[in-house]
Amino acid sequence: MAHCASNSFIARYMDVEPANHSSSSPSTTAKQAIRFANHKYQEFGSLSMNGCGGGHSITPIGTIETRTYPEALTPAMATHRLNSAIFDLKSNPPPFDSGIIRLEVPIQQQIGALDWLRSQTQTLLPRCFFSGRDSSSVPRIDHPSNGNGHAVQNHEQKLLSVAGLGSAVFFHNLDPFSLDHWRSIKRFLSKKSPLIRAYGAIRFDARSNISYEWKAFGSFYFMVPQVEFDEFEGHSMIAATIAWDSGLSRTCREAIAALEATMCQVSSIVQRLNGDTPLTIVLHQTHVPNKTSWDSAVKRALDMIHGKSSSLVKVVLARSSRILTTSEIDPLTWLTCLQVEGDNAYQFCLQPPESPAFIGNTPEQLFYRHRLSICSEALAATRARGRSESLDLQAGLDLLSSPKDHHEFAVVRECIRRKLETVCSSTVIEPQKALRKLRRVQHLYARLTGTLGKEDDEFQILTSLHPTPAVCGHPMEEARVLISETGPVGWFGGAESEFAVGIRSALVGKGAGALLYAGTGIVDGSNSNLEWQELDLKTSQFTKMMNFEAPLMAAIREKIEL
Repeated sequence: MAHCASNSFIARYMDVEPANHSSSSPSTTAKQAIRFANHKYQEFGSLSMNGCGGGHSITPIGTIETRTYPEALTPAMATHRLNSAIFDLKSNPPPFDSGIIRLEVPIQQQIGALDWLRSQTQTLLPRCFFSGRDSSSVPRIDHPSNGNGHAVQNHEQKLLSVAGLGSAVFFHNLDPFSLDHWRSIKRFLSKKSPLIRAYGAIRFDARSNISYEWKAFGSFYFMVPQVEFDEFEGHSMIAATIAWDSGLSRTCREAIAALEATMCQVSSIVQRLNGDTPLTIVLHQTHVPNKTSWDSAVKRALDMIHGKSSSLVKVVLARSSRILTTSEIDPLTWLTCLQVEGDNAYQFCLQPPESPAFIGNTPEQLFYRHRLSICSEALAATRARGRSESLDLQAGLDLLSSPKDHHEFAVVRECIRRKLETVCSSTVIEPQKALRKLRRVQHLYARLTGTLGKEDDEFQILTSLHPTPAVCGHPMEEARVLISETGPVGWFGGAESEFAVGIRSALVGKGAGALLYAGTGIVDGSNSNLEWQELDLKTSQFTKMMNFEAPLMAAIREKIEL
């Protein structure tokens, strides 16, 4: 509920649990603040709190608050107001052993969250970005006209995208994502603070060995941003969040000091950049598996499907493509270019400290939950978009009438339906089968909705739907042995959660090059060469930003000169 407060902020939303009061000594806090202010991020990043430690997943947090301050005209004014709010919080810290507090300042201008994140160049902090395929709604706080300090909450506003810098609290473990891990995240979230969210990703198969490139992600990695920039329809917002828990060896004063150190690195000057970028020159490209091994893998999958004792009807094979380039790739520049691929896809970026960035542009929704309502999608079978309206129509009709593609799609749709029915009181499929057209490709599509018995069923939905037959195969346990990387990416909130399938993605940065990921479904009737071409089509959203001809022409000229 909204509380009357001082003139310094407009509204406060709180979940409060009784807690023992404690605080660190001023001398300790002062020394800690000095250390934060004078060390590079690598040296104090270890002091950021891992919410999965200490076995406190069922212990309620002392307080969960959102404090909204008066609207500012510009990002610079909003950043200044936010710094003042942090100073006030430091002067009057909350008397709880644990808690999470979000301070937010609306901005009158609509500014792209990705533009803000790209403007934060002088930092080694972890960062994240998420742009929903369909805008999500959050409660809107209207500013009072009579200056009495009260807030009115009377309609919804559309949240378009979120960018985060630094982590108020992160969640990471090498063990597979479990119910206790989910509870550790949810204890920092509340329906009364809908914009306190944990953004992150879960490994596709935590049972397989983690490669060097993915080491920082572990089996899962989520973060509640320390500093966050939210883009809404018609306006924006900058926010700062602190989280602390004495049971996790993190005091409130330490959390504030860490936030102050992060705010020192935040630029309030936002440059709007377009999606144009010079082509990245490719020196070398290797596929795993290569074409010969791919042909063998497809044959093996088909042999398994055709086996008399096998119940396998679909296998998804994945390919990773390692690209070696002449210079380091900026993942946010690539992500900006991906935004022009269309509105029917999720864009995301997740980058833990000292790690490559996991970025992607995927149309595939794993699930979206709003309180007890849940929806998921079946997306399978692929055709390229036609070069003309008539050719595009023909390609779509061919996809709709293809028995092989219908079989692949039906396997995905019916599997998701059965999984929803085990948790939901009712399940509806509408449409049963339609076309989902994207910028480069089109797929068969169905939307499934249901009603959960209780909100805690969210974990069961996540573990049940991940992985779907669209990214693994069916039956799952037989199919999943043939795919190992990437997984769901998205966010948990108090009343809402949303996850996409991260298979059309890339691991970028920390060296010259990138790893591109894509997968394709193998069913009875699949052709190895056509499936390989489908992988090329799905990764073309990345390869369009590369120049593969330059090194080839250089090699030809060198041979001619010799």
